[in-house]
Amino acid sequence: MAEQLIDGFGRKITYVRLSVTDRCDFRCVYCMSENMTFLPRQQVLSLEEIETIARAFTEMGVTKIRLTGGEPLVRKDVLQLFSSVGALPGLKDFCLTTNGSQLRRYAEHLKASGLKRLNISLDTLDPVRFERLARKNRLDQVLDGISAAKDAGFEKIKLNAVILKGRNDDEIVPLVDYARDMQVDISFIEEMPLGDISEHDRAETFCSSDDIRQQIDQVYPLMATAENSGGPARYWRMQDSESRIGFISPHSHNFCGDCNRVRVTVEGKLLLCLGNENAVDLKAILRRYPGEIDRVKDAIRQAMNVKPERHHFTTDGDVQIVRFMNMTGG
Repeated sequence: MAEQLIDGFGRKITYVRLSVTDRCDFRCVYCMSENMTFLPRQQVLSLEEIETIARAFTEMGVTKIRLTGGEPLVRKDVLQLFSSVGALPGLKDFCLTTNGSQLRRYAEHLKASGLKRLNISLDTLDPVRFERLARKNRLDQVLDGISAAKDAGFEKIKLNAVILKGRNDDEIVPLVDYARDMQVDISFIEEMPLGDISEHDRAETFCSSDDIRQQIDQVYPLMATAENSGGPARYWRMQDSESRIGFISPHSHNFCGDCNRVRVTVEGKLLLCLGNENAVDLKAILRRYPGEIDRVKDAIRQAMNVKPERHHFTTDGDVQIVRFMNMTGG
């Protein structure tokens, strides 16, 4: 029987998010500062080191891997990583989170590598507002990338929208309309209090999943489902569409009780919880003992004993975690 990772609270860990870069071609206001200082290359895991960590996890019962960033597709030669991870035995669900800017160029290659599902960030359909939120004028490029992904034939495509009160909360229904037209899913995400930002006051812009759902329900009555994609989203359906509506609610509906995931940052830190700083340095092990995957596995096993029970995000604007989201992995 294959090994199974189980934490100190009896939760099975079957899902890992691996960040491949802290760099991005956008500067989204909720993710990073406008003038970011990125990591020196020697501090970043090599593609081979990321593949070794992915292999260790799949050999320990993990069946779902998501590659994230920053923007994963801006990393040089990253397609070879998709091919090697996609070929790992035991991997059932291979996913990517992307801002969509590079999908016209890479969608077919990604599909061929074994990638099954895409999450594409899309917070607005207005070009002027897009530039304010992403600090780049690239909406047309993202929409074209979504079309390219549809053409490539992925099993599932989901849009991710972070809703900020007073910034884009008037676009909730238009974003649902777009998802329906494109026949894709969409998840609405409460802003994570990661990184000390000055662009907006998080307490003032916080928009809860309940508020978002009420807006949608007035136009498209929603039916709760028990569907699960293996992540934190809770899904609802509309009677006249195959598109699902998901809500990721770290503040208003804490999802820690059934947490099945951990993250590995691009620096090789195994983050046991998005909202806590406790971490294990897998990079140090990889570089001290190159090629010794069993040492990586031992470190992962031991880390399960200190995975916290829950995070403690608040809606008052306090920053409990100083690292930005691009450093954590989306």
